[in-house]
Parts: sequence; structure tokens; C-alpha cells
Amino acid sequence: MKAINTAAKSWEAYVRTQSPELREQLLMEYLPMVRRLATRFLGTLPKSVRLDDLVSAGVMGLLASIDNFDPTLGIKFETYAMTRIRGAMVDSLRELDWVPRSIRQKARKLEQAVDQITRKVGRSPEDAELAEHLGLNVEEYRELLDEVNVAVLLSLDDTLKGQDGSESYLSDSTPDHTTNGQDEQLEEQEVRDLLVDGLRDMPEQERLVVALYYYEELTLKEIGEILGLTESRVSQIHSKALLVLRARVRARLLK
Repeated sequence: MKAINTAAKSWEAYVRTQSPELREQLLMEYLPMVRRLATRFLGTLPKSVRLDDLVSAGVMGLLASIDNFDPTLGIKFETYAMTRIRGAMVDSLRELDWVPRSIRQKARKLEQAVDQITRKVGRSPEDAELAEHLGLNVEEYRELLDEVNVAVLLSLDDTLKGQDGSESYLSDSTPDHTTNGQDEQLEEQEVRDLLVDGLRDMPEQERLVVALYYYEELTLKEIGEILGLTESRVSQIHSKALLVLRARVRARLLK
């Protein structure tokens, strides 16, 4: 309770004074959250991505969150900031533009396969069905999932960005009481509902991976230890789950 009261007083004082010293104090208080998010995110990315680069981008998101947060809205700062910190990390990856065009094309082909099979059978496709559709064996299909992992992550974020610049993420499964207009709130709620419905329709293993990663905030390695799978296999399941969700949201938004 003391820590909560201290944080509330810090925010109250900063909003009132805009003191650079209090801004620095809040930055240092929440800096571990940035590093924790960066470490988890790094587990889904190629080894060429550096933790320090993600942290640097995340700090910019944290600073923007501190400058724009309104504690009178009645939501936790962590809830408000996490989306913006992760968004800053994703934007930094996108600016590097190191995902080859060929990888993006493969990711798009995978998404189209997911969409076509889902429409045909009325459920999330199984690995064997996707592999057959693509003319691959299951092992080759899973290697393809590894190859397109980052492109899938970035493309999902593109899909969930609203025309007004607003963003929704898998962890945003509850209403966010912000100052958005009614139409914007309805649009964001619709995306959240699509994500939740998509999770319900997934096979149990995929649903577990998504829940443990986005809601319990575990790393892919930790999830693998719980489920008795390798970190690589968890990464493949995660990529496929994002493809399914992207196809679902994209199909709805294009209607």
C-alpha cells in the first residue's frame, strides 16, 4: 500500500509541476519494466537483434508514456505504458527494414493459406493441413514458420493499427478508459473482441502459448519448460497463432 501511495503522489506532483527531476525519478522507477519487456520480446526475434537496441527504443516509448499519461483516468500506468513501449520497439525494428521482401512474401503466402483453410473447414487449420496446402512436409512447414517469424510479428502490428494511429495488442483484452471518441472506442473494442474470439477458437496448445506469453508475461523458454517443448517449437506455435489472428482480423477489417 505504501508503494502505491508513493507512486500516486509522484504522479500527482509531476502532473502538477512537470518537474524534470520528477520525470527522471519516474523514468528510473519504470526502467526495469522496459528491460523486462525487451528481454521477453527478444526471445521471439533473430539473434542479430540486440537487447540494448530494444531497450533504447523502449525507453523512448516510456518517456512518451510518462509525458502523456493522465492518472485521473483511473488506469494503471503500467497498463497504459506497456502498449506504447512495445510499439516503440516494433517501430524501431520496422525502421531498420532488415526483413527481406522474400520473407514478407512468404509470410503473406502463409497467411493466405491460413485464411483459405479456415474458410473451408470453419476452424483454425492444423499444421499438417497447412503443410499439405503449401506443398511441404510438416518439418519444412515448421522451418518456414521460423523463417517468417519477425515478418509475422510486424505484420500483425500493422493490422492492429487503426487509421487514427491507435493500436490494439493481444494483451489489450479489457476496455481501456481513455479520452478517445466513441467511434474510436467502438473500433478498438471490436478489434479486442476479434482477438478474444480468435483465441477461443484456437487449439489448446496454441491458446496456451498465447495466454502464457501475452497475459502471464512468460518468455518462450519458460513456456517451453511448462509445456515440455523446445523454445524453437514454442516460437513456431507462437508464429502460427499470430498468423491465425492476423488472418481473422484482416478478413474482418476488409469486409
